[in-house]
Amino acid sequence: MNSSFDPTGLHTELFIDGVWRNAASGATFPVENPATHEIIAHVADGGREEARAAIEAAGRAQATWGKSTPRERADILRRAFELVVANTDRLAAIMTAEMGKPLAEARGEVAYGADMLRWFSEEAVRIGGDSATSVDGNTRILITKEPVGPSVLVTPWNFPLAMGARKIAPAVAAGCTMVFKPAELTPLTSLALVALFKEAGLPDGVLNVVTTSGASSVVRTWTDSGIARKISFTGSTGVGKILLKQAAENVMRSSMELGGNAPFIILADADIEKAVDGAMKAKMRNMGEACTAANRFFVHRSVVEEFSEKFAKKISELRVGDGGVEGTEVGPLIEQKGLDKVEGLVRDAVSKGARVLTGGSRREGPGYFYTPTVLTDVSLDSELMSTEIFGPVAAISPFDSEDEVLRLANDTEWGLVGYVFTENMDKALRFSAELEVGMVGVNTGLVSNPAAPFGGVKQSGLGREGGKIGIEEFLETKYTAISI
Repeated sequence: MNSSFDPTGLHTELFIDGVWRNAASGATFPVENPATHEIIAHVADGGREEARAAIEAAGRAQATWGKSTPRERADILRRAFELVVANTDRLAAIMTAEMGKPLAEARGEVAYGADMLRWFSEEAVRIGGDSATSVDGNTRILITKEPVGPSVLVTPWNFPLAMGARKIAPAVAAGCTMVFKPAELTPLTSLALVALFKEAGLPDGVLNVVTTSGASSVVRTWTDSGIARKISFTGSTGVGKILLKQAAENVMRSSMELGGNAPFIILADADIEKAVDGAMKAKMRNMGEACTAANRFFVHRSVVEEFSEKFAKKISELRVGDGGVEGTEVGPLIEQKGLDKVEGLVRDAVSKGARVLTGGSRREGPGYFYTPTVLTDVSLDSELMSTEIFGPVAAISPFDSEDEVLRLANDTEWGLVGYVFTENMDKALRFSAELEVGMVGVNTGLVSNPAAPFGGVKQSGLGREGGKIGIEEFLETKYTAISI
């Protein structure tokens, strides 16, 4: 077992109406360390009965919580922020044990998640409105903001603390109660975060958590309940479409942060050292298991050889191993299915003419490890050019003109993020304007920031998380006409 992981005091139960409880059936499901295949915990496996109890608790709590003061909500979020920071090492160790990411990255995720709590603690007291006089002068128009109401939160396995914090924080700030389903593969970090919210003084019933191996039945119970008024989901586009249909049937507000197929574009005038550094961040963060990960590298033909060689050298020097060992830079993939997918995508690309500059194989021994890989001369009809890789594989293709690369970059159903490297500001602004994405990184491989709106266009999603707009996703606008 990971030497830094201590299961003492770890919650593995459901959390409903302020009480930690087991599933009525007594059922549990295992949580595996992907670096070693060891089972590190068994977590309560909730079903429809527990899902119903959770949404009913959220419904009961909404009336009181919705009337809480902005300062009260801000103070709870601030205390939660301080508790998360104080528990950084413990949270990071839990995350590494169940998800595999290196401890250094896990600590970075804790810091990012904590910053979300701090950001929305500050936004809670800044919920605004408006007033005006009607054009005929007979009516005062009063615009106010109110909480949407009980909200369904569904998070993925790849950033178990950050994604939970990014959804819970604005809901708390807005005055919404919640039912929360963490990913089956990484529930322990989410449960630890919820425990800190309880310690921070969040009232009973405001945040309810059901861990489950049967996600569809639990979430469907919530969307069909008649109590939930909003759903916020981060995950695959396929699942997002299913949830959007369920939300439509019940006319629920929806926020969807779905898949990506991010282009990473290096123009002829780019600073290659800067581009290599940005590529390392955009590709290798979280072993490539991120919706923001650079998926398709388009490099101008005049610099493709220089970039490819320098990038491959950096990639080849990364230390691969158990994330719980200090100094590890690349951990395992999350599960066998993900490993098989990455291996198949690389095999397909090589069969179509791609050259392997480094990596290109599984690592021997236990764990779902794939060697960090750089492929060049990747054919545009390779599967990995149209499929989200979700692994440590960089696929490089050359281009000749700006018009060509913009067409290639936009030739995808997804539109979450794009990256462009150039020393020419006019070109940077052109690419920012013409890339069909919700976020653009110019000369940077990292776009996530609590103060910025996170989200995509096309089939990468609806709505935004973070920034000033993040809290609006959990607020309704009310208009009151006052005769004068």
